[in-house]
Amino acid sequence: MASRILGVVREQVLAALFGAGNAMDAYNVAFRIPNLVRDLFAEGAMSSAFVPTFTRTLTTSGKETAWKLGNNIINALLVITGLLVVLGIVFAPSIVTVFAGDYASVPGKLELTILLTRIMLPFLTFVALAAALMGMLNSLHQFFIPALSPAMFNVATIICALTLVPVMPSLGLPPIAAIAIGTLVGGVAQLALQWPLLRRQGFSYRPILDWRDQGLRRVLTLMGPGTLGLAATQVNVFVNTVLATGEGSGAVSFLNYAFRLMYLPIGLFGVSIGTATLPAVSRHAAEHNHAAVRSTIADSMTLMMLLNVPATIGLMVLATPIVRVIFERGAFTPDATLATAAALRFYAVGLLGYSIVRIASPTFYAIGENRTPVKVSVATVIVNAGLNIVLVRVMGFRGLALGTSIAALFNAALLMILLRRKLDGIEGPRILASFMRILVASAVMGAAAAGVDVALGVWLPGASLALQIIRLAAAIGVALGVLAACAHLLRIKEFRQGVALVMRRVRR
Repeated sequence: MASRILGVVREQVLAALFGAGNAMDAYNVAFRIPNLVRDLFAEGAMSSAFVPTFTRTLTTSGKETAWKLGNNIINALLVITGLLVVLGIVFAPSIVTVFAGDYASVPGKLELTILLTRIMLPFLTFVALAAALMGMLNSLHQFFIPALSPAMFNVATIICALTLVPVMPSLGLPPIAAIAIGTLVGGVAQLALQWPLLRRQGFSYRPILDWRDQGLRRVLTLMGPGTLGLAATQVNVFVNTVLATGEGSGAVSFLNYAFRLMYLPIGLFGVSIGTATLPAVSRHAAEHNHAAVRSTIADSMTLMMLLNVPATIGLMVLATPIVRVIFERGAFTPDATLATAAALRFYAVGLLGYSIVRIASPTFYAIGENRTPVKVSVATVIVNAGLNIVLVRVMGFRGLALGTSIAALFNAALLMILLRRKLDGIEGPRILASFMRILVASAVMGAAAAGVDVALGVWLPGASLALQIIRLAAAIGVALGVLAACAHLLRIKEFRQGVALVMRRVRR
């Protein structure tokens, strides 16, 4: 929660300083290039390939053998990502031109994007190592510090934005370069936060790299399909960025701000639940306990739906006031609010799909089924590309958000169908029954939120930030109250369990 909220604060700072103009467009495209490789290679593939292998090694061979595997992985990442960074810096002009060639029509925009890309590329190495540490700590049931580490990235970016932006021109650099520098500092901070905890667990770094090590070879072998299996969401977002570069000034930024808000509940709930689920599923799979695997997946899915279905409807109903309260100040104009809110509504359609993929796709690797997620991911990318090419012509940048959401739902549905076949069931009736109850409760909640928002707009008119916050807080508060009442009336088990857990903690 700290990490994702700070991520929104980071976007607030950037919106106030740079709005949704050419500088932010250049930064978003430049950051998307190393961030795409990071998401596919470092984080997504690392989790799906490394965590099951490290967990299996830890369970069957003990810590010493697991630490050896960890050192091999760290050193292999240093070599591989270091090579990618060098190649990226050398060929940055060609890479950026391929993805954002339309920027050449705006004087200086393409050159700025190339400069920012070169500054930020080393971020890939730092965050790849941080992902490896996170995998080891998660396998050791340490979740808090690894989950908090991305917050350091956001903190570093915010500090650099507030302190370095004014001094960049005196150094002969554009102000937005301060954000690129903050990205690098943030990557180092993610690594630095986790290192002491891992050392306390007994890990000691050694400069060893044995390419013949069976564990390392297994991880590298899995990372290929692991990258492709988890690629759909990130490749689709990247495709959006490329197509949006031809939709005029601000289009890339509108989509980026909207995706950040939509990704907040995914980061809070989908990623968190998926992160906690993977080591448990890996452990049960290593013990060949398929019943426990099915039960763990069902529990994860129902909990995720309880949190993300209401979030989906809430974002769609309150998109405009949410964007206005969070971003509309400084260089971020009312027109930018309306455009970002429109993209947010369409992105929210796919929120449930994104979250399901975060749980389902790594499960296939944990149970040794490597090819299925790859095939599904390739199919999803094709579906998304086709939808986006058509919808961008009809709806502009909004069509890109909608096409990506439809593709995410397709991805999730196909993965769940195939996972059900692989495991001889995933307790589908329980998941479906919970989903229907949660959907009904969320629909009533959404109607209440919309009614309160409209009523307060009449009773408390005004454009001041204080009034906007009061209206939004009241709408959200009423919505949560209605959701709780509906969940109680509909006897949603996961809600009752959550309340009971909170009450036990309070009484303690």
